[in-house]
Amino acid sequence: MRRDEVDRWMGHYDNPMKDVVQRIRQIILASDDRVSECLKWSTPTFVYKGNIASFFPKSTHYATLMFHQGALIPGHFPSLVGNGPEARAMKIVSIAEAEEHRDEINALIEAWIEWKDMDSSGT
Repeated sequence: MRRDEVDRWMGHYDNPMKDVVQRIRQIILASDDRVSECLKWSTPTFVYKGNIASFFPKSTHYATLMFHQGALIPGHFPSLVGNGPEARAMKIVSIAEAEEHRDEINALIEAWIEWKDMDSSGT
């Protein structure tokens, strides 16, 4: 679900990667109607039963989307990088590359929702 507060944030976002960030935002919000967005940590954050991912707004050479628990999301997602216990990042340099990653982004969102729905059902 798209939020006015994020629209306003995007309107003031002065960054060479603004169009890429906006495209990734559109891809995520179109992936599943249950995903919403808000502003957390002064940046757009995608949520469904917890924080899925947030942008690093100061990245200027690529759009960085940090999946807060990316290492824990069930499945294999080759574009996620990082070696910490939980967080993983996806770096995208262009709108064309965002489109190339659309299927993986959709799969990440689907896996997150299934994982969180399983957690909340107690199974």
